[in-house]
Amino acid sequence: MSFGLMRMRGTFFPSPLVGEGGRAKLGRMRGVPAWQERRSVQHPSTVSALRADPPSPTRGEGKLYRAVATLCFALFFLLLPALAARAEMNIQEVKSKKGITAWLVEDHSIPLIAIRFVFDGGSAQDPAGKEGLVNLMTGLFDEGAGDLDSDAFQQKLDDAGAEMSFQAARDGTYGSMRMLSEEKSEAFDLLKLAVNRPRFDQAPIDRIRAQVLSGILANERDPNTVAQQRWLRAIYGEHPYSRSDQGTKESLTTITDDDIRAFHKANFARDGLHVAVVGDIDAATLSNKLDDVFGDLPEKQTLAPVADVAPKLGQQLEVNYDLPQTSLQLAWPGVKRSDPDFFATVLMNEILGGSTFTSRLFSEVREKRGLAYGVSSDLVDNQHSHALLVTTATRSDRAAETLSIVRQVVKDMAENGPTEEELAAIKKYMIGAYAINNLDSSSSIAATLVELQVDNLGIDYIKRRAALIDAVTLADVKAAAKKLLSADPAVMVIGPPLAQVAGGGKG
Repeated sequence: MSFGLMRMRGTFFPSPLVGEGGRAKLGRMRGVPAWQERRSVQHPSTVSALRADPPSPTRGEGKLYRAVATLCFALFFLLLPALAARAEMNIQEVKSKKGITAWLVEDHSIPLIAIRFVFDGGSAQDPAGKEGLVNLMTGLFDEGAGDLDSDAFQQKLDDAGAEMSFQAARDGTYGSMRMLSEEKSEAFDLLKLAVNRPRFDQAPIDRIRAQVLSGILANERDPNTVAQQRWLRAIYGEHPYSRSDQGTKESLTTITDDDIRAFHKANFARDGLHVAVVGDIDAATLSNKLDDVFGDLPEKQTLAPVADVAPKLGQQLEVNYDLPQTSLQLAWPGVKRSDPDFFATVLMNEILGGSTFTSRLFSEVREKRGLAYGVSSDLVDNQHSHALLVTTATRSDRAAETLSIVRQVVKDMAENGPTEEELAAIKKYMIGAYAINNLDSSSSIAATLVELQVDNLGIDYIKRRAALIDAVTLADVKAAAKKLLSADPAVMVIGPPLAQVAGGGKG
């Protein structure tokens, strides 16, 4: 998980439709990890470190936040005209004089601008022995830049009514800003300072490092966090994905300001930059702002190569704790975003466990037997590794039974695939829900457009997406299910020792 502080002082309350509205002052949120700021709607014990962070709008296609699924469907027909208009929005490619490219959606209905960007290379770039470097760096961009120290910079953000955040993910270093269009000159100037001239003063480094260390110490007492780290090591071995983004107590103490400056110079360069902007700004103005903010960065990144890695399957890891509830995680092979059978796999996953209240896993585990509050399957798509992950939590005395049921449901999907009726229903849902999931606010649109760039899907992807889904046949989905789910999964059990599953077999 990433530390990535999110400063939210001159922020905006959401309106029912577009997700943003009037201005409001909020207190500083120092030391709050960005991943904790986002809504978590799963049971805490089922949140897996294997998942990509931050979540990609195109990775995990069709997923709806589970806690708001019912509300979203209730509101769907009320919001349909506006959301349909967003799905048909005009995406412009803007290229600055210095060669910075951004995707722009103009929206002059509200005086707000949202910018989202990412530089290739995230926490997987942490040097050995200095794990947590990138994560620590992302907490420092609003702790002083240029001639402004920490307090002066944050006061300037307040005065501009702007909200800025940075976050480290495994394969990228993300940044974003929301601003009032009438204050865009001041806001973009602050973003320029943060991107180009962060101070990385020792006092903020020590303070943010102490906050990260405090979180690490707290996590050492949390069974699920301890288990997730063991899971990552078992799945990924010595690969950088096996490491905690936050680093360790030992590695954090070795990180110096020179280390942070060196990575900033290597990472923040134009050839690894992807930018999206949504809101009250035109293409000509944006072109100038792109050069102002990013045009003076180095041309080329200097990143260490990261190898592809396949999760080590066919193993069972038991992390024994005397808990009343046992958490279960199972991992099967996944699929690359660029693979021809990607959408067939996505549809299969939605039927298996991705769709909130209609999936097979939910029906068998929750509805028919009441074994768990929730159960889900997710496609995990990192740049260098891919997996299909099933997670749930149940009473410890029912854990063996629950694991057996999950295996059986997956085995049935692998052997028989879905029905025509299931496929038709999930196609309709995935096409209709995309606007709710990905296009419901300026910030979410900007995030979606950045990920489309990262995945090299093309500026017309949103228009082509429905046809790509419709083109998937039942035979395609059955083939994808057999290909992935016939494998022997990796299993992790967190709780009391698990009794042998009688007749459970291997799913």
